[in-house]
Amino acid sequence: MESTTKTINQTISRATLALAIVAAFAISGCESMRTGTDTASTANKGAKESQHAEVKGMSGKPDAQMQAVLDQLAALGGKPIVSLSAEEARKQPTPADAVKALLQSQGKSTAPMPVARVQDGEIPGPAGPIKARIYTPDGAGPFPVIVYYHGGGWVIANLDTYDASPRALANAAKAIVVSSHYRQAPEHKFPAAHEDAFAAYQWVLNNAVAFNGNPNRVSVVGESAGGNLAAAVALMAREAKLPMPVHQVLVYPVANAQIGSESEQQNAEAKPLNTPMLTWFYEKYLPTPADKNSPLIALTEVADLKGLPPATIITAQIDPLRSEGRAYAEKLEQAGVPVDYRNYEGVTHEFFGMGAVVDKAKEAVQQAAAGILGANKVSSR
Repeated sequence: MESTTKTINQTISRATLALAIVAAFAISGCESMRTGTDTASTANKGAKESQHAEVKGMSGKPDAQMQAVLDQLAALGGKPIVSLSAEEARKQPTPADAVKALLQSQGKSTAPMPVARVQDGEIPGPAGPIKARIYTPDGAGPFPVIVYYHGGGWVIANLDTYDASPRALANAAKAIVVSSHYRQAPEHKFPAAHEDAFAAYQWVLNNAVAFNGNPNRVSVVGESAGGNLAAAVALMAREAKLPMPVHQVLVYPVANAQIGSESEQQNAEAKPLNTPMLTWFYEKYLPTPADKNSPLIALTEVADLKGLPPATIITAQIDPLRSEGRAYAEKLEQAGVPVDYRNYEGVTHEFFGMGAVVDKAKEAVQQAAAGILGANKVSSR
């Protein structure tokens, strides 16, 4: 525990250095652990799904809706990430692009889910301004707040790539969502992204009132590498003795950078994320192999998880990160932290933001929102 605290506190110290004076947001426009598998949306299985043979290197068959997205992604002709530089990888087609292409092929609108207000701007960070986007739902407020961290292995993707998830969460959880970017590797190595994530959380605590948010009802949500950031922020807040998030939603989080888990073996060749890509991301972000042991990366190895916020943890069957997400859920539960864990069958990494075309994404968003809504009710008593 002593070494864990020291490592986390070193990152906290760097993250707070540039936050002595917090600037205003610069506007530029515009239950107990549940381990059962998903049983809903079975209407989409059957004949269509049976057309797709099980793929080698994957732990199951995508359902029909998920397969349609994967087919579109393949048709976009992206190159294998592991063969590219980080700069080249950032230009490749994304699952979000595949969703848009699928909607177009179905003759449906590609307009994003509407929310009452969207504002782009910057918040102060340890090494300079951090791009952020605030999504405000309908209503009078003051609203609960979600600090959201996008995925991309700490290397690729941005606020635009992960625009669908914050919109869905704002509406479902009836909360303001502050989607925060962060410095990315390899230009900025660990713990740069973690420092920025913690800085964004502190900024929200200090400035929520200014954008009609409630600073006493702040949750953290993240997907993939962003899920790791959200969990790490909760740990950092505990060590810094700051108000902790009232809830944490971790969607297929990176919870351990050691390769070799059951799901990493089963999904070694999965799409859109496979096991070699994990190695590529870790090599880009972590300065040395020893950094895999940091408590901010190896969440499943943290000795003391007591007192952390209740958690909703969501994983996908066809995802190399499935095992470590479940392992972290179990570790939290063993520490007495309330956890609502669910693994969604027939879907892959990145499914969470695909509610426009994948029904299980809608279910996952509702699960996440239920955890946040429940925590907000408790915090308002």
